[in-house]
Amino acid sequence: MSDIPFSAEVRRKEGKAVIDLRGEINAFAESDLNEAFAQAGKDSPSAIVLNFEQVGYINSTGIALIVGLLAQARKTRQTLVVYGLTEHYLEIFKITRLADFMTIYADEAAALAG
Repeated sequence: MSDIPFSAEVRRKEGKAVIDLRGEINAFAESDLNEAFAQAGKDSPSAIVLNFEQVGYINSTGIALIVGLLAQARKTRQTLVVYGLTEHYLEIFKITRLADFMTIYADEAAALAG
């Protein structure tokens, strides 16, 4: 687990909205995560990119929150892509089948180009 409190910051790059996630994704992250996702979806970006490079821990509630973001993206026909997952969380995304519904990239350059 991480001692870093959760934060989510949105930035725009190459027509996409990147959400830089930091800290632990758990129940305490819900409000900030949903707020950042809503902000990212404004102005109809070509994709919303979730940056997990600074995420130290995701519990089952955090996975459920990510599933919720995926559902919101699909409902509004937005593309959701991911990068920066550790090997452990990459495996979790595969096991939970999240990887079947969002493209996972190794780094930001690949996510923005994809």
